[in-house]
Amino acid sequence: MGSASLPPHSTVQCLADRNLRTSFRSISFSGNFVRLPIELNSKYVSRKKHQSCTLTIRNDYPQNADYPRTYSKKEKKPFPVPIVELRRAARERAKNREGQPKGSAPPPKNGLLVRSLIPVAYDVFNARITLINNLKKLLKVVPVHACGWCNEIHVGPTGHPFKSCKGQHASLRKGHHEWTNAVVEDILVPVEAYHLIDRLGNRITHEERFSIPRIPAIIELCIQGGVEIPEFPTKRRRKPIIRIGKSEFIGADESELPDPIPEPPLKPLLTEIPDSEIVPPLNEEERLSVAEETLEAWGKMRRGAKKLMRMYYVRVCGYCPEVHVGPRGHKAQNCGAHKHQQRNGQHGWQSAVLDDLIPPRYVWHVPDVTGPPLSRELRDFYGKAPAVVEMCAQAGAIVPEEYRPTMRLDVGIPSDVREAEMVI
Repeated sequence: MGSASLPPHSTVQCLADRNLRTSFRSISFSGNFVRLPIELNSKYVSRKKHQSCTLTIRNDYPQNADYPRTYSKKEKKPFPVPIVELRRAARERAKNREGQPKGSAPPPKNGLLVRSLIPVAYDVFNARITLINNLKKLLKVVPVHACGWCNEIHVGPTGHPFKSCKGQHASLRKGHHEWTNAVVEDILVPVEAYHLIDRLGNRITHEERFSIPRIPAIIELCIQGGVEIPEFPTKRRRKPIIRIGKSEFIGADESELPDPIPEPPLKPLLTEIPDSEIVPPLNEEERLSVAEETLEAWGKMRRGAKKLMRMYYVRVCGYCPEVHVGPRGHKAQNCGAHKHQQRNGQHGWQSAVLDDLIPPRYVWHVPDVTGPPLSRELRDFYGKAPAVVEMCAQAGAIVPEEYRPTMRLDVGIPSDVREAEMVI
């Protein structure tokens, strides 16, 4: 900036007031920052008549952005952190540990719970139940369509006209979708994982794949984070384990400790409402309230799950959508992705990201629900949003800032094809 202190009566005048074309060329863009050269004119400045400075406008989110790329069945998911960076970080940690005594592992690596994350696990569990119950209510008033041949859905009065169906006999239909009524499972993609009695125990073998129950992966993450569900018991250690090798340990002796006293849940757990007892919103105000509560539950569930994933390991197969919550992936040979014969059906485990645990299921954003339907020729001007966000937006809720770039709310949509051809 200019001098350390400026007179309070100084006025700021943009260089564009003199020459618009010259000042437009002087504007510089850098990432999400816009730098504008401005001129300061003040009667208190004696040495220099004009002082120039740079005004920086910051935006945490870009104005427009593309939605995440979808990978084909023949492509492997990229690693969240490149292998080169992981090896470099491992060498750096080994170098820093040279000559130092080996300390004890922190929770949850030592078998204990992370106490600060137990309330977060309960919040994620209840947020998921609230989200499911509210989605059932919104489905009564917000139309959602699902293709009967592929996994694509659309939120709006009518299905979109785009020829993007890749289901069975798609060539006979020339890529057109056959729309039916959607259900909650079409909006919230069910991702299941094996329930572990002991998350530090032996890995699940191929022969045990049918004897171990499978539950929603987000619920398994909450259980490992500290949520107590009587239907799915899990082992809770009160003393840290003793490591005798990289993958071997022995449990500490807890016989001297008093018997554990069953404690009530930290927070009351919500339950899902049956479909027969769902009451749709009766008026516009109630519909808006349900939409805002749904959007808040969606954000709370994703933020809380992201916090839990930083401490509790979640693995995903690099070739198929299989998810495992635990330090190491299971050994069940049930991967049916591309070239699974070369791996003998084994999964290629890698660190999971949030979208692997909670798939957002992107849908086309309808700019005006009461206006004309989406046009096939204007497809490049439309944005996308997660189905939950699009439903809440059409119900009247305010769209969070993080989803506005992919929805392209700031893009002007041409009225016809002729106007679109004039766009540079």
